[in-house]
Amino acid sequence: MEHIARDADVAPVASLIADPSRAAMLTALLGGRALAAGELARISGVSAATASAHLARLLDGGLVDVVRQGRHRYYRLAGHEVAEVLETLARISGRPPVRSLRQSRQARLLEEARTCYDHLAGRAGVALLDGLREGGYYAAHDLTDAGERLLSGLGVDVAGARGSRRRFAPECLDWTERRAHLGGALGAAITGVLLERGWFRRGAVPRAVVLTDEGREGLSALFTGKELTSGTPVT
Repeated sequence: MEHIARDADVAPVASLIADPSRAAMLTALLGGRALAAGELARISGVSAATASAHLARLLDGGLVDVVRQGRHRYYRLAGHEVAEVLETLARISGRPPVRSLRQSRQARLLEEARTCYDHLAGRAGVALLDGLREGGYYAAHDLTDAGERLLSGLGVDVAGARGSRRRFAPECLDWTERRAHLGGALGAAITGVLLERGWFRRGAVPRAVVLTDEGREGLSALFTGKELTSGTPVT
């Protein structure tokens, strides 16, 4: 088969993702946090030695990075581009069957609110974008002037997000909701502030986040025009 000179060679990357154990590891890392090899072995259901071999291949393939803290090594996705590929694959893939009450509960939590690498997804992420759009704060993949004021008041570094090499404020089709949530540099910046304020907290299920009572009140105030002070929770 003859290839055009500048064709992308997608087969090696696709083969790395295609293995079920490696796919499980990469999916676990979509939460945006670095995880130890032992935890990734448990999540993927393989031995420590097998997990190490898989992680070595993912490192060589440029899909994960390693972070060293003393004698410990933690693994994370190599960047938001890898996360975008995994989310795209999730949208066109079938859903695994739910075989237990535990799996059913985990699925509900991920559908309600989760991190898509570094931005909010699930019903909570879709609702956030809906609120921005319906309030006149977001249009045509960009913030309006009112939106810039709103998010700056929340403590979001809008200028920093605009200066990022990432796309600023793209809409990402959510793989569970089949509707858009906010991605890109702005989506990441907003999610970081929501977690810092304690409006969302990390859940017990990997990738899941939980809307707190403080967050419910704060988001309600945010979209009803109550003035916010950066770093100060709404009461």
